[in-house]
Amino acid sequence: MIDFLDRNIFTPHPELLVFITVAFGFLVGKIRYKAIALGAVTGCLVVGLVFGSQLHIEIDATVKNLFFTMFLFALGYRVGPQFFRGLKKDGLPQVLNAIIVCVTGLLVCWAFASFLGYGPGLSAGLLGGALTQSAVIGVAGDAISNLPGLSPDQAKEQSNLVAVAYAVTYPLGTILAAILLATVLPRLYKKDMAAECAALAKELDAGEDNPDLAEGYYEVVLRAFTLQHPDLAGRTIDDFENQQKTLGRRIYITRVRREGRILDHTQQTVLEPGDVLAVSALRGSLVEYDARTHIGAESDDVELLGYQTQTLHVVASEKAQLGKTVGELRAEPFMVGVYIDKIYRAGAEFPYRLSTQIERGDTVILTGPKRLVDPAGKAIGKPVPTSFATDMIWVGLGIFLGGCIGIPALTAGGVPISLSTSGGALIMGLVFGWIRGRYPTFGNVPPGAQWFMDTLGLCLFVAVVGLNAGPSFTSGLAQAGWGLLLFGAVATVIPLLVGFFVGHHFQKIRFPILMGVLAGGQTTTAAIGAINESAKSQIPVLGYTVPYAVGNVLLTIWGAVIVLLHH
Repeated sequence: MIDFLDRNIFTPHPELLVFITVAFGFLVGKIRYKAIALGAVTGCLVVGLVFGSQLHIEIDATVKNLFFTMFLFALGYRVGPQFFRGLKKDGLPQVLNAIIVCVTGLLVCWAFASFLGYGPGLSAGLLGGALTQSAVIGVAGDAISNLPGLSPDQAKEQSNLVAVAYAVTYPLGTILAAILLATVLPRLYKKDMAAECAALAKELDAGEDNPDLAEGYYEVVLRAFTLQHPDLAGRTIDDFENQQKTLGRRIYITRVRREGRILDHTQQTVLEPGDVLAVSALRGSLVEYDARTHIGAESDDVELLGYQTQTLHVVASEKAQLGKTVGELRAEPFMVGVYIDKIYRAGAEFPYRLSTQIERGDTVILTGPKRLVDPAGKAIGKPVPTSFATDMIWVGLGIFLGGCIGIPALTAGGVPISLSTSGGALIMGLVFGWIRGRYPTFGNVPPGAQWFMDTLGLCLFVAVVGLNAGPSFTSGLAQAGWGLLLFGAVATVIPLLVGFFVGHHFQKIRFPILMGVLAGGQTTTAAIGAINESAKSQIPVLGYTVPYAVGNVLLTIWGAVIVLLHH
């Protein structure tokens, strides 16, 4: 197949080689077993190494630096709110456990690399692959290029070895982390993850009947009924809704048709026989209430039911609502007839319960009649219209400022130490992401743009790294030896076991949450997927987000630290 990819095409047009590498890399990355996938990043690196070993075409370093800097800014931007949230008191136990996992991982990889006699390249690749942190490839490459005493050819050789070691250790590291957390540890401690999550969910809900927050079930229905039951006639809408609320039901009368005319809505409207009522409710509440018996016959009134509804994204920022639980927020007067559809935290859907506290920067998705949703959104925070436009002033300025603070270097023992432009971009991404979470009136970076900078940016970077490292892959692998695979596997497991021992026996973190904490601390996305699949629940994600943010920052920095340790 490589012969079919004519070298004469790619020599004058290396950009085409980059994109065909990414295309095949994403295809290879789809290889999956249950919840564990090889992943697009690893796929692009492997394909890049294969193509590079055959074609021997050098890609300009500026290309990969551009994509890597963009990726690190996007990474910081995405995890920034969670990173700073973890520094608060309630997040400190999870942060501490993540730090223990990351520090243990660094020490283990440093010890193994020293024992095996590795230089900075193989040492960094071992750390990046064993601890499943792709960003190490770029950060370590930057650090190697700044090492004194290395010729350009030596620096290039060591940088290429980072990719070689990562490609060897990452797939096994991902698989081992997923199996250990989703299967091995629960079995060793005789924990039924599904039962543990179900019990924890009930505790979090404080025993309240909460059908709209039960996992896998949330559905709002809109129906029309003709008022025929005498007990309801003569009562106000407010009186009816309050009665249903005391019974644990979420049923609202949103519109009334009387004698052919739709009335202006007020909570003090007195209901009369023959009124046609538009009823908005959770399906479970409506089934329990049995509206046909207690209101009257169902009616198909297209005009009455055809009022404008809205789904609104709101970034929580109003001080009066921050810290309230979902249950408390639901009880607010402005939430009458408004439903919380989803909550996103740090860019990922968050499995909320009645006891979940609303935090600054959370994106709360509200649904309901437009006239009710708009004021509810303003009461909670800043409504954010769905927009596909990226604030490139914000992004460009953030990356530039980050690069500027990363340029200055301190000297320790003759070795220049700096954040580098990429490390500065990560730090500024954290700051800009945190600012956006607190003041969501500017700096819009929609999910599609974040994916482009984050996932595609990293994949393009590693594709170029693989293409450039390909010619030396065979010799690099021979230099590393089989010890790389063996010690890489051990380096994956030891930090997780240390973190588990501390979290389970000393911190007393609940088992499902602890599995999420460990997956986040080692930034293993495949592991949290396997854990959720094993638990048949999203509860472990409650422990994943904060450690994931901390782990991404620390493990990325470790890429430079281990290079300095092995210089």
